Amino acid sequence: MIAAVLAAMVALQASNGTLTAIRGVRVGHHALDERPTGCTVILVDGGAVAGVAQRGAAPGTRETDRLRVGSTNYEAGSTKSDASTDGGDRIDAVVLSGGSAYGLDAATGVMRWLDEHRSGRTASAGVPIVASAVLIDLWVGGKPRIRPGGDCGYRAAAAATHARVREGTVGAGAGATVGKLSGRDHAMKGGIGSAAIVLPNGLQVAAIVAVNPLGDVIDPQTGRVIAGVRTAGGSLADARKLLRAGATMAPAPAGGNTTIGVVATNARLTKAGANRVAQMADSGYARAITPIHTPADGDTIFSLATGRWIGEADAATIGALAADVIAQAIVRAVTTATSAAGIPAARDLKR
Repeated sequence: MIAAVLAAMVALQASNGTLTAIRGVRVGHHALDERPTGCTVILVDGGAVAGVAQRGAAPGTRETDRLRVGSTNYEAGSTKSDASTDGGDRIDAVVLSGGSAYGLDAATGVMRWLDEHRSGRTASAGVPIVASAVLIDLWVGGKPRIRPGGDCGYRAAAAATHARVREGTVGAGAGATVGKLSGRDHAMKGGIGSAAIVLPNGLQVAAIVAVNPLGDVIDPQTGRVIAGVRTAGGSLADARKLLRAGATMAPAPAGGNTTIGVVATNARLTKAGANRVAQMADSGYARAITPIHTPADGDTIFSLATGRWIGEADAATIGALAADVIAQAIVRAVTTATSAAGIPAARDLKR
């Protein structure tokens, strides 16, 4: 009987196929009406041990230092070492936002929501811990003074659910674009995507990614460009071919692009393990985006470990699976995106 129930739970979680397949993880989006931009909030019931990897040249982030090995959170009375998987190493939420550095304000709204609802692991004892990363979409829609703030974060937190994650031109993906190697006039629509792997033994690994790179998005299964820099005629140019032909990248401000995401597991990890998973998950960016980690990208990945699964899995296995779901989520982001502000999406291309 117990085995049958567990099998049913695994099947249900597998059918979700997004970040919320991880039990205890909720996701909420909020987009602004004035122009394509918004934020996405990932809440973890009971908190999660967290890590981070940053390989982009100019990231816009909050609380990332606190996620590194050797740091502890400011939970009241915490004296836990970084080898612990409880209290001092847990965070309550991650915010992914558009709006460049202005979008970091969205995390303040999430803190306010957590404080009011006392639903966070650390909020019940003191200060909610909310990490955040932003992407630059200020040029999309022509109204750069419209950007996500505290109200966006609050609304996204209030909307967070355990339901299948909405993907495409929503939340932090509302103003995301890809394929800007030859300039913004040749760009295509990015978005937000999610993917999950649920193994028969109950191990879960899932990801959500807001895809806004300078480079093209590649399907790792086929090696084919599915969204990226366009030719004058509107077809896909393929950044790899352009670069090998001697093309140079169009001037772009540092951090003017950026892909940001979260990978989560139901396994138990130390802070060191969570950081290793984030570093390995970064390989998923390289599988699905080219070029990646340029001076004009501020790429960041957060990792979360809820510890709700009683099985055993090492960080290397989880990290390998994390890279897979990151790549899948990137592909999902552009294939589910819809056009916005005159920028075409992959679904608009004539094949």
